[in-house]
Amino acid sequence: MNLENTILVIDVGNTNSECGIYIDDQLVDSWRFMTKTPRTSDEYAVVLRGFLKDINLEPENVDSVVIASVVPNMMHSLVNGIIKLFELKPLIVEPGIKTGLPIHLADSTEVGADRIIDAVAAYDLEGGNIIVADFGTATTFDYIDQNGCMCAKVTAPGIQISADALFKNAAQLPNIEIIEPSSVLGKDTVSSMQAGLFYGYLGLTEHIINQMKKEIGDDSIRVIATGGYGRMIYNASDIIDVYDPQLALKGLKLIYEKNKKNRKRNKSK
Repeated sequence: MNLENTILVIDVGNTNSECGIYIDDQLVDSWRFMTKTPRTSDEYAVVLRGFLKDINLEPENVDSVVIASVVPNMMHSLVNGIIKLFELKPLIVEPGIKTGLPIHLADSTEVGADRIIDAVAAYDLEGGNIIVADFGTATTFDYIDQNGCMCAKVTAPGIQISADALFKNAAQLPNIEIIEPSSVLGKDTVSSMQAGLFYGYLGLTEHIINQMKKEIGDDSIRVIATGGYGRMIYNASDIIDVYDPQLALKGLKLIYEKNKKNRKRNKSK
């Protein structure tokens, strides 16, 4: 295996974080760890070293690290852990780096790094005139036009947040697994909650996407979905064209390629 172009990409989400290793243009493996678990820089170094050991890589084999994060308060420890382990400074997706994604929104500087990397990957894979739906802690819908510009966005509570709200605010309702039930006609408390969550969220997804298409004025817009609950919704709906669970990692790799000049020489002593 040629290890001369080995990139570690890290997508830090509100609930979980995902890491991937690219060697040349191939994603050879990926892993997840819980974001909400507090860790020191040393602990992050141990976690990342363990991931590399799974595929027989040493830290010195990694040429560059790229991070997108929506959790600012963990970045200090994570970045220091990376510097300790790899002896290099990571590229962070933040204002000022090249993404190739014009953002035509009133709050363009506040668009989350997670939405940016998804949009960059979706445009590369599908071309313009797409809606990117990310089913994570929050569920987001972003419209990328024919020219690759992010022109509109919708943000909704994620399905897990909705389930947690039921559990925490209704004393007699249990904490349940979120699955597609066999029927919308619930026969007990658990199945009734699963029906409400699943079909309610399916309806939310389809209505938002249809309303976006209506207001944009184009029924031909393609929809690409990603995120933890994206597959469940994709399997149940004809409105989503593609499900790609690795969209964020692909976007990180693309952004690295746009910024890679001199990255390998940017070593921390």
